[in-house]
Amino acid sequence: MRYLFVHQNFPGQYHHILRDILSRKKGDEIVFISEPNTNQMNGVRRVNYRLTQPRSRNVHRAVEEHEIMQLRADEVARVAANVKALGFEPDVIVGHQGWGELLNIGDVFPGVPIVGYYEFYYHTHGVDVGFDPEFPLDPAMLPRVRAKNLTNLLALTNGGLGQCPTVWQRSTYPAWAQKQIRLVPDGVHLDVCKPDPTAFTERFEFSKLHVAPGQKLLTYVSRDLEPYRGYHILMRALPRLLRERPDLQVALVGGNKVSYGSAPPYGSWRDIFLKEVRDEIDLSRVHFLGKVDYRDYLRLLQRSDVHVYLTYPFVASWSLREAMAIGCALVGSDTAPVTEFLTHGKNGLVTPCLDPGKLADTVLELLENQPLADGLRAGAREYAVKHLAMADHLKAFHKLVAKAIG
Repeated sequence: MRYLFVHQNFPGQYHHILRDILSRKKGDEIVFISEPNTNQMNGVRRVNYRLTQPRSRNVHRAVEEHEIMQLRADEVARVAANVKALGFEPDVIVGHQGWGELLNIGDVFPGVPIVGYYEFYYHTHGVDVGFDPEFPLDPAMLPRVRAKNLTNLLALTNGGLGQCPTVWQRSTYPAWAQKQIRLVPDGVHLDVCKPDPTAFTERFEFSKLHVAPGQKLLTYVSRDLEPYRGYHILMRALPRLLRERPDLQVALVGGNKVSYGSAPPYGSWRDIFLKEVRDEIDLSRVHFLGKVDYRDYLRLLQRSDVHVYLTYPFVASWSLREAMAIGCALVGSDTAPVTEFLTHGKNGLVTPCLDPGKLADTVLELLENQPLADGLRAGAREYAVKHLAMADHLKAFHKLVAKAIG
């Protein structure tokens, strides 16, 4: 079979799928169209495109982003035409619909089925926008939020089948659109993301973080330390947590940029909320680790006594799934992306997303009740084994492709 994958950041959501196709050794061909980056994978023919700059600055603010999507569509179609001229005709096209790259691909390969990744449909109220009253949205931005769905809507009317990783994310789409979007839950390699009981019996060391056996470690992971992932709520809970648990160390993994939501008024969100509590916390026990190597990230979660995962009603992070597979004792926010995975008291504890006091209460409850923590660890791992196995993810993807091809 001949696959054409498209994603601006190779390999995007398709790392495990590509590996699986290559492992089958059936003579399948894979071409991947992407913007340039340093990632490589033997067996995948990468073809790069370069995003051109918008032709005009005199466009309505609401459609600035869509103009970039259309430019991506133009560039991908141009590169795809070159690929076609060299003799490659795909049996199926797979790509993320959110970047606009697939909008014109059907003009180059008419009749070739498309399997698009549909991640999120934006709303002006009731989901992430306006969720946190601390950061009210300027009403003038509402047209821009609605316009974020221009690419989504065009993709949906272009035909083909879609995939979405969670029930809740699919539910953000209009009812008529959900009919063409299939649930393909993301998977985790359970033999890689797994508990390590020895992590608690030996001294744990990473960078300046040192945790002796018997000491407690709270972990928090986000691509970037920002409000969308509840960073500000955790920071406001730390003074009490550190005061009541002198044995507690805190490890925060994440960068200082913005992945989701608005940019800070100055500096970084990390520094803004650190400054807010700096005089109330012992900084020698709070470790900002930045972005870490994947192996070190797994080691941190395996040693974690309590792992905090907070998010606005938005896309659930892969780290939540991996933390469950590792068997972390989880405290999660009471938002739909999280409660689709966590059942309070069974495989994690759930706390109000925007309440630092309740977060501190819940974390302390878990730190002080070892039988509860052990039960939640077992429940999280059991859930992952039943619902997050990579083999099931791959099976669902290939089934969707087969359906698209007919």
